[in-house]
Amino acid sequence: MMNRLLSLSALLKHIAERLGRVSAWLIVLLILVIMTDVTLRHWFVIGSTKLQELEWHLHGALFLLALGWAYSRDAHVRIELASERFSARTKAWVELLGCLFFLLPYISSVIWFGIDYVGYSLEYNEASPSATGLPNRWIIKAAIPIGFLTLGMAAIARLIEAFVFLFGPDTLHDRTGFAVKPPKGEAA
Repeated sequence: MMNRLLSLSALLKHIAERLGRVSAWLIVLLILVIMTDVTLRHWFVIGSTKLQELEWHLHGALFLLALGWAYSRDAHVRIELASERFSARTKAWVELLGCLFFLLPYISSVIWFGIDYVGYSLEYNEASPSATGLPNRWIIKAAIPIGFLTLGMAAIARLIEAFVFLFGPDTLHDRTGFAVKPPKGEAA
């Protein structure tokens, strides 16, 4: 049973990480758009609302679609002053309870309202308020529920790992990410 849970956790983490890795390539497109915009403005005195909006859209999509990847890599913001002093068991409890009572309800709310937000945008064919801006505003708005869905997958994966660490056999602890790691420079 616990091995199956860890397999599910690994699958969810893999999906979130894969989308994060693919979306990370948006940075290349973002750099090219910024370079084009700066070049046109500086040397040719040509401003483009479309390019400026595309910069913001790419930046937003990059951030949102990489949320799950960042969470699965433990690259999100934490209060390190407190958590670095916790035992592995306490960290697992904090993660389990934090996911159950804070993170997953928040993610569910954002996805619920995000889908409605995209639907409204699509229904009314929302576009930029600028006459020369980008059409189809629903595309960038769709990154909100998609990004939070991948964050949800990573959160469920981490919740499963915490559960297995707390309630599973000791032989599986090293597969959860909560196992006690020796300090840097010391052998295991």
